[in-house]
Amino acid sequence: MTSDHYFTASPASADERRTIEVELNGSLRKVQTASGIFSPAGLDKGTAVLLQYVPTPRGRILDIGCGWGPITLTAAEQSPDSEVYGVDVNERSIDLARLNATAFGLSNVVVGSPDSIDPSLQFDTIWSNPPIRIGKDALHELLMLWLPRLAPGGEAWMVVQKNLGSDSLQKWLVAQLPSAWKVTREATSKAFRVLKVSRPA
Repeated sequence: MTSDHYFTASPASADERRTIEVELNGSLRKVQTASGIFSPAGLDKGTAVLLQYVPTPRGRILDIGCGWGPITLTAAEQSPDSEVYGVDVNERSIDLARLNATAFGLSNVVVGSPDSIDPSLQFDTIWSNPPIRIGKDALHELLMLWLPRLAPGGEAWMVVQKNLGSDSLQKWLVAQLPSAWKVTREATSKAFRVLKVSRPA
């Protein structure tokens, strides 16, 4: 047994790649996954809920905690003229997301670690199934690293399981972000909440 988590930078488990079939953007697609990452067996339920409710992304797009890439790939296909950035701390996830983007023929995708992204970039759309299990303090730090980088008029959409603190997270975001910003619950489905953070134009 290893102590690997999906938020481990360099998983100790064997990097055993496998090809699975998942539904993304309305089509069955083959993607590569591996052990030591988030949801290697398929599309996570929370991610599926998020993708069901988000509108078509626009502008420069960010996926926080991209894993093997389902959100990044969907955003890039829906907005082929946009730049889509996927970030993750897990090196295996980064490699897989890059491979899957290449296999999908997507030239508008950049995947890397958080510190590989130009700190001056702002994002018009953020989509995320954030890594709740890293712990509350680390999650808060992560969100306050990226959400303030929403461009004016930008929107962040996140999915959080109800029993893992979605309602308390919504209250925390309201308290932390500037008062002109809005934090709203947009949907509830299958024990998940979809939250939206809106920065005024």
